Amino acid sequence: MQGRTALITGSTAGLGLAAASALAEHGCNIIMTGLGDPSEIEANRIEIEKKHRVTVKYISADLQKPHEIENLVVEGYKAFPSIDVLINNAVTRHTNAVEDFEPSHWDQDLAVNVSAAFHLIRLTMKGMKAANWGRIINMSSNLGMFGAPNRVSYVTTKTALIGLTRAIAAETAGTNITCNAICPSALLGENAAKLINEIRVSEGLSHDSATEAFLTRRKRARFVTTVPALMVFLCSESGKDMTGAAIPVDLGSTAGAPGTAEYPAKK
Repeated sequence: MQGRTALITGSTAGLGLAAASALAEHGCNIIMTGLGDPSEIEANRIEIEKKHRVTVKYISADLQKPHEIENLVVEGYKAFPSIDVLINNAVTRHTNAVEDFEPSHWDQDLAVNVSAAFHLIRLTMKGMKAANWGRIINMSSNLGMFGAPNRVSYVTTKTALIGLTRAIAAETAGTNITCNAICPSALLGENAAKLINEIRVSEGLSHDSATEAFLTRRKRARFVTTVPALMVFLCSESGKDMTGAAIPVDLGSTAGAPGTAEYPAKK
């Protein structure tokens, strides 16, 4: 990955930040974008840059707004000669029964989870085709492969990302551009951490006990931790023959193991 550049959405924390660090470790320059405290974002940017001796640039963008997405790509090309890897990781999620689901939440989730991915692929594809090399990874979910109650926008958008992946893979078949979807289950991200803290506070548990309770209620033995390593593989020469795949990383849930990481509706 020496000399290549990866644009990773939602890379200021959680899985996206871990992906940025993993790719940087293999020599990839990074374009970070996402929400968070500016001082924390800058500290993370500097840490990755110094630790892995690559160039890391943060570019702010509201992924609900197509013109800001376009500016993100324009600024990315100003900073680097190419954008070789695109990881569509940013996500918004809301929970409620469909009859109580806020239309504004539906619109937001579709914009960030699906439309932003489309626009970023659209805007970076010309450069990838010119170079005859590119790697696109869409972060779906095991809930993109089957349904779950009270998560209509999440299930819909994560399913749509798999369709987008297949369409792009079909368009780029026979080139050195690949497009794959990763479908993980329980990740220790911002949302899970928030729910674990709610369990800890409401039930008076230690952090470890609250984490165990969270996983037990979702019939999970542990959190999934190998997604960044899978991203590195897909971006490497060894991953060149994999395209159009929806790859479950879910401790067997899509194979019939119990548990679907369902979240309760907010009341």
